[in-house]
Amino acid sequence: MSLGTFFIMRHELLLITAALLVLIAEIFVDAGKKRSISLFSVIIFGVITLAGFIPSPTGTVFGGMYISSGTTLLMKNILNIGVFLVFIQSLTWLKKEENSEKISEYFILLIFTLTGMNFMISAGHFLMFYIGIELATIPIAALAAFDRYRNKSAEAGIKLIFSSALSSGILLYGLSMIYGTTGTLYFSEVAKLFVNNNLQILAFIFFFAGMAFKISIVPFHLWTADVYEGSPINITSYLSVISKGAAVFVLIIILYTVFPVIMGTWQKTIYVTAILTMTIGNLFAIRQQNLKRFLAFSSISQAGYILLGFIGGNQLGMASVIYYILVYIFSNLGAFGVVTAISNATGKENMDDYNGLYQTNPKLSLIMMLALFSLAGIPPVAGFFGKFFLFTAAAQKGFYLLVLIAVLNTIISLFYYLLVVKAMFINKNENPIEKFRSDFPTRFALGLCVAGIVITGFASIIFEAIKNLSFGV
Repeated sequence: MSLGTFFIMRHELLLITAALLVLIAEIFVDAGKKRSISLFSVIIFGVITLAGFIPSPTGTVFGGMYISSGTTLLMKNILNIGVFLVFIQSLTWLKKEENSEKISEYFILLIFTLTGMNFMISAGHFLMFYIGIELATIPIAALAAFDRYRNKSAEAGIKLIFSSALSSGILLYGLSMIYGTTGTLYFSEVAKLFVNNNLQILAFIFFFAGMAFKISIVPFHLWTADVYEGSPINITSYLSVISKGAAVFVLIIILYTVFPVIMGTWQKTIYVTAILTMTIGNLFAIRQQNLKRFLAFSSISQAGYILLGFIGGNQLGMASVIYYILVYIFSNLGAFGVVTAISNATGKENMDDYNGLYQTNPKLSLIMMLALFSLAGIPPVAGFFGKFFLFTAAAQKGFYLLVLIAVLNTIISLFYYLLVVKAMFINKNENPIEKFRSDFPTRFALGLCVAGIVITGFASIIFEAIKNLSFGV
């Protein structure tokens, strides 16, 4: 294997290089200038994000254990965009005195967890896939407990570790059964040797259950709200968007490439879990007052909508899922960005605190409204087109009842998203949140989110035309 072959792993090599540069900066930068590492890390990652769009060779490494293709490169670039936004949104929070000694650790852990996600996406072998999961999970658990002086943050880290250990055990048990019945862990070989017998169906169920923990699919969602509430807001947004997006990408790749022979089985599984996830996520979101818990249940319900793209079992379904994750990144990080800005300035995170917000902070209120409308799927913002494509992928395969249930759940979600809008624009408050001006990084990140919501919405028209040509829709 030549040295040039390693450039197929360009994304992972760039991320490891970035982590090493941040570590070197931590060693050599004076104690009084540690905060400059934040800006340095953001610039480095911005360069990596742009470099990801430069055309690069595709192929396999390590005997097919690592696979790079146009689809995997696109998925990694989408995750890079999301992480870049999280980095920018974190700058204000990292300026706090209690975080000044942990700046480099924050960025290094985030970079390494993203590296693990990239290995998961490019895995062509279940061992590489599992190593990627562990590399992605352990650093994020440390980040959930990042606020070491807050009991809730430590609790969030412990709960994430325990739930991840349980999901890993279930997942490994399923993988051991796959190996036992096929004698191989290579995706391509397993696909050929899977014969749809009872033991292999059971192996798939264990595998799916393990992945369902990562995506917060009901009934494997119970850890989500507590971990999201206890974690720092920036880590909550990372869990909600990047971690979930990576798990979705990996699951759809494996379902389409490894388990096509049992498509009828996993379509039934997804049918039931999609209904449960949408419905329970929406119903519990209505009851929430803490906005982090509110967005946690919102993200659970969004996972249910995403499963509609899976159930199609074709290229249209995969394209719809990838597009929706891109839209979801801009929409959810826009909402989390507003919550982060207000929390950093005032420490307030409850919905009642947002009463009358438009009177004092109209711009933040409008951004929050736009982000929530996109999550709800209201036209003409990007979220509407994302949901439309997902529903189309399911309807094309004849799952009309599932689409109807999804539409009804969308109406329910619109109700609770409008609760926040009502609080900001209609509810009266004699002492609303005082007017404040966010710093430049926060405004820049929110501006990128708004631009992403608007641009991806209009670009979806072109995307729909491409799909009509490619898939005969």
